[in-house]
Amino acid sequence: PSFWLTALKNNDVISEEITERDEGALIYLKDIKWCKIEEPKGFKLEFFFDQNPYFKNTLLTKAYHMIDEDEPLLEKAIGTEIDWYPGKCLTQKILKKKPKKGAKNAKPITKTEDCESFFNFFNPPQVPDDDEDIDEERAEELQNLMEQDYDIGFAENQKLTALLSEGLLRLATEVEGGLVGVTVYRDD
Repeated sequence: PSFWLTALKNNDVISEEITERDEGALIYLKDIKWCKIEEPKGFKLEFFFDQNPYFKNTLLTKAYHMIDEDEPLLEKAIGTEIDWYPGKCLTQKILKKKPKKGAKNAKPITKTEDCESFFNFFNPPQVPDDDEDIDEERAEELQNLMEQDYDIGFAENQKLTALLSEGLLRLATEVEGGLVGVTVYRDD
């Protein structure tokens, strides 16, 4: 049941993104599909999940739109918004802070904070439409985040290719609406 979790953890780039908390949700990952996108040029990764106690979605996607196919340059990435069940969001943690002694309000203070998670992959960095809205430092930071995001998507693609070449998976290809899809199956 944890085939895909193991496969993802065995990739150096992807494994750095997987936290211990993520593993509980990733055991429900049942398939990954890669699709080439014709217009705009790029590719899409589809992650199929069984029903699980973390989120309602059974399909999470990440699409990469490229500017140039010969010298691929990432224009933007679009991910699925995850519909988390209450209290199960893995991309945020809830911090409870005790009030100071003698404080009038004796209720604990609750604060939500973003945290590292594989599932941040589906919420890629967004570049503003107007370049004038960002300073040079922020532009460089966004560039680095986009490169890191693309590296993870590329690593996912490479991982699928490696598993295929090792004979651990078999393929079924389909052409539908301008997409060339490759469905990857475990070779059980």
